[in-house]
This record gives sequence, structure tokens and C-alpha cells, in this order.
Amino acid sequence: MGDRARRAITGLCRRTGRLCGLGTLAALPPSHALACALPPSVILTLPTGHYITGAAVVVAVTAVMGAAADRLPELRPREMLERRVVLPVSVSSYLSFLVFLALVFVGFFGARDPMHNLMTLVFWTGVWIVVPLASMVFGNIWRPINPWTAPVRITRTLLHRKGGIGLSRLGHWPAVAFFAGFIWFQMVSLRPDDPFVLAAVALVYWLVIFALAVAEGEDWLEKGEFLTVLMGYLARVAPFWLEIDGGRARMMYGWPGSQVLRMAPLGASEIAFVTLALAGLTFDGLGETFWWLAIIGENPLEPTGRSAVMLDNTLGLIGTWALTAGSILAVIGIGRVLGGPGFSAGPVMLSFLAIAAGYHAAHYIVILLTTGQYTLAALNDPFFQGDSLLGLPPFYVSFGFLTDPQVMPLIYGLQFAAILGAHLLAVLLSLRLVGGEVRAIAHLPMTALMVGYTILGLWLLSTARAG
Repeated sequence: MGDRARRAITGLCRRTGRLCGLGTLAALPPSHALACALPPSVILTLPTGHYITGAAVVVAVTAVMGAAADRLPELRPREMLERRVVLPVSVSSYLSFLVFLALVFVGFFGARDPMHNLMTLVFWTGVWIVVPLASMVFGNIWRPINPWTAPVRITRTLLHRKGGIGLSRLGHWPAVAFFAGFIWFQMVSLRPDDPFVLAAVALVYWLVIFALAVAEGEDWLEKGEFLTVLMGYLARVAPFWLEIDGGRARMMYGWPGSQVLRMAPLGASEIAFVTLALAGLTFDGLGETFWWLAIIGENPLEPTGRSAVMLDNTLGLIGTWALTAGSILAVIGIGRVLGGPGFSAGPVMLSFLAIAAGYHAAHYIVILLTTGQYTLAALNDPFFQGDSLLGLPPFYVSFGFLTDPQVMPLIYGLQFAAILGAHLLAVLLSLRLVGGEVRAIAHLPMTALMVGYTILGLWLLSTARAG
């Protein structure tokens, strides 16, 4: 085939891709939502429009029926069993700290291939995906493995340190600042997967948090350290959880969201944190869509790489956060005008913890199924010497399921259920949190927002994307 023919075919393919992308965007104009990346090769062939329409109707009908109902489910927690604490937090946290040091060492001196280095694999797959998912089912898994608790406790004891330096007066704003930096590092920076870079960033961050917590006290971690705050929030939707009281532990169970109803209303810094979590997931999905790439002048068929779009993506991330916070607070403000002072931001924002949890699960399920294979392989044979530390036979990492017409609809179904379930739970929590003294019409703007989240969230699951 001659050069002229190849150029003609290439140009035709590019024009066809642009037309397909524009046609999809014209049919489903984007607005604010949460999303997750998903290879669309199989999903694009599904009747996703029916899924989206059905989910929107279900959310709207649920909200209307709930607002009109005289009585809502109680969502009361119940005790399953009580036992003594088997492994004190000081021990489990110190072991976690040792594991962290080992991972940092591997990141500095191990293979630079992120798919063969445990620093990258354990953090991005284990800490960032597996621990949150487990916390959404079994409660706050992060609490016993927090790598700061024991070192801070030991250091303050050795220094005879008591009291703090006033950091607690800042509320959750330090966690907001650290979380914003982490999201930028994850989504915008050039090499978030480079084991050496990740190890250096993680070590510096650990040292900063360690110094601040030693100065202020370990309880400050619940306000100032973003992973501790985030994991605690995501765990609030768990149907099972532990409540520690001294040396006793009570296993509790209840409907998802039972713990949310027992929380105090969120303050300004906590609202900022929750909206940032929502915005981060939103932009992570939106940033690869043809719509966003068209805005920043990128060809989705020939992306130029992260370095060329760092400024665009930084501004996009900031804009998404502003739009997220602004739209939610505006809707709450309208509801307050319509329904009275009981419809306020503090309690209503608690309902968005369900959405943050549901979208975190939906967003990262494919990454768990792909990079999770590399993680298992590396844990089974960390030095590539033919070992089998986990007792697993040698296996090849395979992504073939991403194009399997039998498997991908199941994955899409799980993500669909996570998104729809998150919004339904958020609707129920919102109705319960504001109480029965608020007029039913106050929930109308929030219902419209929930429907909009649902529609575009599912659209982003099924739309074509670059990368």
C-alpha cells in the first residue's frame, strides 16, 4: 500500500472517530456527574440509554415517594457480638509502619517498572482500592493499619509530650489541602506510577504528617490526615463495623448508612473535603472523554501525553471542584428557601457520603481486576525467582475479559448497581437527615440534582474515551 493510500485511510479513520464522538456527545450532553473509566468496546454495543433512563426514573420516583411518605425506614444499628480486642491498634499500626518502610525501600531500589514493583502495586491497588472497598463492607479497615498511630503514640510517650499546638482549631482544612495535592499528583502529575517518585512522595508525606501529629496528638489524624478522613467517611456506609470501647470490641450490623445517621452535621471544612472527593472522581472520569479533550484541543485518537495538558487538567480539576461544591450548595440553599431552615448544608451533605462510596467502588473496579493481577503476581513472586509465597501457580496477566461480550456486561452491571444504589441510599439518607419538619417541596431541587448525577454518571460509564 502506498503512502498516499495510507494517509487517506488514516484521515478517514480520524474523521470517522471525531464524528462518532461528536454524535455521542450531541445525543448525551454532559453536565456535572461522577464517573469511572471503562473500556467501551463492548459497553458501547449495549442499550445503555435504557439503563440510564431507567435509573433516572427510579431515583426520581424514590425521592418523590420518600418525600410524600409518612414514615421512613429507621436504619437502626444492632449488635451482633462482643469480644475482647485480639490485636491492639498499637501493634497492628506498628506492623503496618514496618510494611510501609519496606515498600518505600522497594520503591527506591526495586524495579522501575510500575507493574513489577510492590510500592506502586500495593499502594494504588491495595491502599487506594482494596482497603476502601473492604471498609465499605466491614467498617473502617484503615484504623488498625494506619501507619502513623503507633509511631506517633510511641514518640509522644518518649518525649513526654502532652497537649498540642492548636492545629485542631483548623478543623479538616489540613486534610483538604493534602487531599487536593494527592488528587493533583494522581491525575495531573507526570509520573504518579513511577515507583521511585511514589516512594519519595509517600515518605515525605509520612514525615510531614508524623511531625504534625507528634506536635498535636494522634487524635489530630482524624482531622488532618486525608487518608484517615477519607477511609473513615467511606466506612460509614458499611453494613458491618466494629465499635471499640477500651479493651472490648462490639461487632455491629445494620442497613448501609446506619452510621451516617448517627454523625454530627458537617462543618465547612468537612463539606469542602466531601465535595473534593466527589470532584476528584468526576474529573478522573471526565478527563479522558472526547468532550473534555475537544475542549482542551486534544485529538483523542492521538493524545500528546500528560506533560502537554498539565495546565489544562489542573484548571479542569479546580473548575470541577468549584462546580461540584457550587452546584450542591446552591441546590441546598434553594431547598432551604423552599422548605425552611431545617434543610441546611451540614446534615444534607452527610447523604453525599453514600455517593462518594458508591462512585469510588464503581470507578475502580476495572483497575482492581487488571492491576490486581499484577499485584497478586508480584506478591506471589516478589523477586521473580520462581517463588510461590502465596501458594499460587505461575500465571499470566490477561486483559482479555475487557473485550469479552459475556464478561463486560456483568462488570457494567456491577458498576450500574453501585451508582444507582449510591443515589438511592443518598436520597433516603437526605430524607431522614432533614427530618419531617421540612416541607416536601424542599427536596425537589435535590431530587433534580440526584437525577442529573445518575444520568451523567452512567453516561460516562458507557461513553467512548481516549487512553
